[in-house]
Amino acid sequence: MHIPIETFQLPNGLFVVLSKDHTAPIVAVNLWYHVGSANERPGRTGFAHLFEHMLFQGSADVGSNEHFESIQRAGGTLNGSTWLDRTNYYETVPSNQLELALWLEANRMGYLLPAMTQQKLDTQRDVVQNERRWSMDNQPYGTWWERLPALAFPPEHPFHHSLIGSMSDLDAASLDDIATFFSTYYTPDNAVLSIAGDFDSEEVRDMVVRHFGAIPRGAGKPPLPDMSLPIVFGNPLREVVTDDVMLPRLFIAFRSPVFGTDEYFAASVTSAVLGLKKGSRLHRALVREQQVAAEATAFTYDLAKGSDLLVVDVTARPDISTDALERAVHAELDRIVSDGVTEAEVARAIALVETDLVITLQSAGDRADRLSMFATYFGDPSLVNSQAEQYRAVTADRVNTFVRERLVSTNRASLVFVPREQEESAGKGELAMAEAP
Repeated sequence: MHIPIETFQLPNGLFVVLSKDHTAPIVAVNLWYHVGSANERPGRTGFAHLFEHMLFQGSADVGSNEHFESIQRAGGTLNGSTWLDRTNYYETVPSNQLELALWLEANRMGYLLPAMTQQKLDTQRDVVQNERRWSMDNQPYGTWWERLPALAFPPEHPFHHSLIGSMSDLDAASLDDIATFFSTYYTPDNAVLSIAGDFDSEEVRDMVVRHFGAIPRGAGKPPLPDMSLPIVFGNPLREVVTDDVMLPRLFIAFRSPVFGTDEYFAASVTSAVLGLKKGSRLHRALVREQQVAAEATAFTYDLAKGSDLLVVDVTARPDISTDALERAVHAELDRIVSDGVTEAEVARAIALVETDLVITLQSAGDRADRLSMFATYFGDPSLVNSQAEQYRAVTADRVNTFVRERLVSTNRASLVFVPREQEESAGKGELAMAEAP
């Protein structure tokens, strides 16, 4: 499947990617800003995620909540998301409403600050803090996606701290802090605009220039610190969390090659061998045969800086102890390290990954998002067309080389959730961690 791609760049630095597809009268607009929680400074965490909310609160010519209302009245859908190293905003609309989506995105990129008020900041700060309570603090296992990066990355690393931010940091955020963060990162020269679907290229170019061309480029963003890490932790790491949960659950993170490298594809195929769908190694061994787990999956974070993480996620069956679950999971990992994987397992994994890629690229919204991702991380959206080929080039030998190097016991960071009634057998919920180099 080949995705047609055109690119151009405005004088203010905005990188634009176009991908035409006239099969349906819809068009997707996707805007990536190269900023995430990694760009936050100590004492001011949570700003990137807070801005995911603030950018929907109106700008110079758009009232509060009018962005949502305008797109939905036009028959479209929209949202935004934040990650460790990027923030994105996206709309999918009928083709004849493309200019509306572009105007809305340009207005908040260029003219958000005049509409910023203390009341909006206070309201959205409360929304984010309630989101944290609902999605993390009061959700079974909800803190895993904060605790696991904190365990896997050293304290000084930009990926260590919470994506959603701390309550105290959010309380301390001022309007001046917000204005400085916005002016530094939400600028055309730190953004990629991708448009995929049913449009005329010349008309779209005119629209982009008309709406985004006058927005000034930024003054430059501060560089991230050195994010490089040793390829393995050097010692096993382990944290035990006693929580109000019914079943033990184990997350194991491994340091892994960063997204986009040749070695990444072997890591990604390994995660599929381990835990993609019901034919995977862990599901077959732990769920069907040994019956110690209710679920077993594996995935990569797809981080493009410093170090990626490959994560194994296994939930115990009822009446299976935490110790029994950990022993079974580590035994399977030890087995794959000692015995390796087969060509048949690798072929199955590649077929599943390639199928998912093709299905994803059939959606205008997902296609625009992938184009923005490759343009943001690597400056080359055409890399979307080489992904399947890169996966097909992975062999069992390459996977086994990765496995012997990265799935070893000295590269395992275990986050263990223990039901309160099992607290005593798991060390009474105390933290048990070996130090990483």
